[in-house]
Amino acid sequence: MPKHILVGYDGSETARRAYLFALELAACAGARVHVVSVLQVDNGADTAALMMTESNGRGRQEALEAEVKALKPEAGVPVTVDLIHGSPGDALLSYVPRHGVDHIVIGHTERGALARWLVGSTSTDVLAKAHVPVTVVR
Repeated sequence: MPKHILVGYDGSETARRAYLFALELAACAGARVHVVSVLQVDNGADTAALMMTESNGRGRQEALEAEVKALKPEAGVPVTVDLIHGSPGDALLSYVPRHGVDHIVIGHTERGALARWLVGSTSTDVLAKAHVPVTVVR
């Protein structure tokens, strides 16, 4: 049974369903849930843009914590909320070994082939590269 469950969270309806699923799984397994949201930073970002992102990130962290708590105020399991920077798939996957995550739960929004090619799919990226079990919630 998992002990540390990571939930990729972007505020979408499927991310909310993934979080609620992860809470149920954690309650059955006696696990901790790590809710992780990724602020994407472009490779060519200059120092001023990065500093604005950092400042914005503090406010986003507080808003994220409030949003997650409002979904299920009495979760009944320990929940950690983290805001990290990077490319969503890679950032989520790099979080796994640093925090002992042994299961990933992620939402999936159906997009057409063109949209997937243009902007990618975090769930597809995570599924392809993860070394721990992954549950995709639709």
